[in-house]
Amino acid sequence: MGVRFCKDGHVIQIIIENKEEVTMKKMKEQQKKKEKTKNGRRVIAAKKIQAWWRGTLVRRTLLHAALSTWIIQSWWRLTKDRLLQKKRRAALSDYALRERAVVKLQSLVRMWRIHWRYCQVLNAIYVIQCHWQCHNCQTCALLRGHCVVTATHLQFHIEIINP
Repeated sequence: MGVRFCKDGHVIQIIIENKEEVTMKKMKEQQKKKEKTKNGRRVIAAKKIQAWWRGTLVRRTLLHAALSTWIIQSWWRLTKDRLLQKKRRAALSDYALRERAVVKLQSLVRMWRIHWRYCQVLNAIYVIQCHWQCHNCQTCALLRGHCVVTATHLQFHIEIINP
């Protein structure tokens, strides 16, 4: 309850309260505090749950990112390994091709050198045969030849046989 008095143009308000009203107000305030504390506890609990959930989402995102990174790195290593194997195969085939070419050239050079020596021996044989035909009339002898071909030289042995 309240009473209002007016004095010199000023308003004065005097409120007289009952003990019951005061106690009621205090009880209401205590209930509000309890509700606030309950709500506060709920808010704190809700914040904890939200923090846990955000942490879970962050960990899940980080795990997904780590797995994606691992997959990309594995793919890159595999690709690099395949490229390296391809380069090795190409280098090996180039080496084999060069080796075959070198062996072929060496073979051709050896063949040419032996052919050249063989031609020299044939020319020598023709010379000997020509000279021997002139002497054949005077003696009745035969020529027997033996030829040995090696990698470095050609040997030719001639024997004169008198019958």
